[in-house]
Amino acid sequence: QVQLVESGGGLVQPGESLRLSCAASGSISNINDMAWYRQAPGKERELVAGITSGGLTNYRYSVRGRFTISRDNAKTTVYLQMNSLKPEDTAVYYCNAGGRGVVLYGRPGTYWGQGTQVTVSS
Repeated sequence: QVQLVESGGGLVQPGESLRLSCAASGSISNINDMAWYRQAPGKERELVAGITSGGLTNYRYSVRGRFTISRDNAKTTVYLQMNSLKPEDTAVYYCNAGGRGVVLYGRPGTYWGQGTQVTVSS
């Protein structure tokens, strides 16, 4: 099994920045692609950004140019740097991991973290 633990959420004002982290443990050989999803109150969970083991990335249109997804050298930790945050970015952000189809097909991976709250408000 794979365990994913998110951290870095919090309350910020519009225009400020936040960095989320997700640490993977367990059977990490099962992980190829990793991604961040988010879910706001009353809305469905949506893909924010994804990254392959080789560093290929994909972003939701509304966050392009503002958010950056990355992985460490061991490929066991994924980050989401969020700049120029807007109130509409407010949501619970979930780390996701799985096989090679996550980024290519936009399909969620098998493993999920518990989520971390991001609130953008003045």
